[in-house]
Amino acid sequence: MTTNRRTFVMAMGAVGLAPLFASHASEDEAVAAMKAIMGSASPKAGRVTLELPPLVENGNLVTIKVQVDSPMTPADHVKALHVVAEGNPLPNVISFFLGPRAGRAEIGTRIRLANSQRVWAIAEMSDGSFWRGHAETLVTLAACTEVV
Repeated sequence: MTTNRRTFVMAMGAVGLAPLFASHASEDEAVAAMKAIMGSASPKAGRVTLELPPLVENGNLVTIKVQVDSPMTPADHVKALHVVAEGNPLPNVISFFLGPRAGRAEIGTRIRLANSQRVWAIAEMSDGSFWRGHAETLVTLAACTEVV
């Protein structure tokens, strides 16, 4: 009985420490997240502007703004905007779904960032093309260190 209890206590300790060792996604996981969004399509640079503060004091509330150069007509509009953070535990941060009635392809929100990293914004257009832009930030107080 004592050996089983010790094994159980050690296992629970390992589970408790796991978030400290696996709290950030690898660059490969971020690339895989982007491929899951875009499939086999290759994104083009341009048309997407991501505004992110270059220095963030607290990673719990980071303001971002994403704009896409699009006329937002029925023939040419943004279908979706995706934000991917390379260093977060889960790289897919948020997705917005738009249409021509949105008027303009612009979103603003707050996100959590685990550490200093590059953040990508990917725009899926109505013609099936993908455009992306990125910004980098330095985070002094990290967020996203607990497991949900």
